[in-house]
Amino acid sequence: MLQVAQLIVRNLDDELVRRLKQRAVEHGCSTEEEHRQILRRNLLSEDLMGRLLAIPEVGDDPDFERDRDEQRVIDL
Repeated sequence: MLQVAQLIVRNLDDELVRRLKQRAVEHGCSTEEEHRQILRRNLLSEDLMGRLLAIPEVGDDPDFERDRDEQRVIDL
């Protein structure tokens, strides 16, 4: 039997929840399914690394520095 995880997201803005529910209605699915689809589309997409690397470096925070010349293999 395949075991699946559950995810609980707390402290969401009311407007964000409203928009999620509206998208679910527009796509003819439950709010939970819409949430799953958004996560799949954004976290399992081929261009995720490209989008992450495209985030501009702003401010001066050593915790978030990255070496653009160094590439790592990430196992999703």
